[in-house]
Amino acid sequence: MIIVLKQHAPDAQVQAFCAELRGMGFEINDSVGSDTHILGLIGDTKALAESWVLANPVVETCRRVSEPYKKANRKFHPDDTVVDVGGHRIGGGHFAVMAGPCSVEGPEQITGIARRVQAAGAGILRGGAFKPRTSPYSFQGLRAEGLELLQQARAATGQPIVTELMNNEHIPLFEEAGVDMIQIGARNMQNFELLKAVGRLKVPVLLKRGLSSTLEELVMSAEYIMAEGNPNVVLCERGIRTFEPSMRNTLDISAVPMLKKMTHLPVVIDPSHAAGIAFMVQPLAQAAVAAGADGLMIEVHNDPARAKSDGAQSLTPDQFDALMAVIRPELEFFGKTLN
Repeated sequence: MIIVLKQHAPDAQVQAFCAELRGMGFEINDSVGSDTHILGLIGDTKALAESWVLANPVVETCRRVSEPYKKANRKFHPDDTVVDVGGHRIGGGHFAVMAGPCSVEGPEQITGIARRVQAAGAGILRGGAFKPRTSPYSFQGLRAEGLELLQQARAATGQPIVTELMNNEHIPLFEEAGVDMIQIGARNMQNFELLKAVGRLKVPVLLKRGLSSTLEELVMSAEYIMAEGNPNVVLCERGIRTFEPSMRNTLDISAVPMLKKMTHLPVVIDPSHAAGIAFMVQPLAQAAVAAGADGLMIEVHNDPARAKSDGAQSLTPDQFDALMAVIRPELEFFGKTLN
């Protein structure tokens, strides 16, 4: 149930009303917007009479919510959430570009790419230390050493880092490395124990949509994280599996406006994984900006032909420069601020 409070309702009466609701066993998601104050009740509200709620002098109106996700629901939180990643904001008109190699391969590689993408306008450095691969014989990442190299690149450039967490056992390593944003990959989107674990951390989470997951399933996974106390979730559309064979995945660009309607969380697009082909990255990035996305995640490699993973979809630094030159005026046109 959503309860909209009257403007300028006395604080003492509001607090007394909230205490009464909590005494009835409800958790309250308290959202104060620019011109609204909403209480989102989480719990079984079937027995709670709307007439009783409306009788309280601080209540303007109330209505029941049928969606299973509550904390992520825009009805509970009308204003856009803005997630801060090491001083770089995502959402609410703030546009973030996360760029870097699919895999961290060495100190010169990651630091060199970090400097190039930062010079072009990327605020956040992405790089895989632990890599989930379809084949057990493929390069699995440098693991703990990769985290150390990401730290070195951060020290050299000042960029916050985002990298993928694959299981609960690696959390101490990520905490020790001071990872600024934890990525939950498509294959782990419904790893609920992992979602709960990152929900207990205070680190922002980039949650990627599963290859065959619905938007509601994606938002429900975000709900797992938020239910544990971490509200800093960014949703990522990275392409879904369809019958089309000409590209690796199909970018569901319609996910951006739909997720914006469903939830208050920021939404970013990963055009690199969406198509798996480098020449498609720029037009898909432009489409993402036009559709209202809050950021981009782009794979950039100094030598894509020799990359240890996903070289076919990686841009060279020069190609990334060209992409940023194209989207800067587009962002300005749509009123977005590039971090």
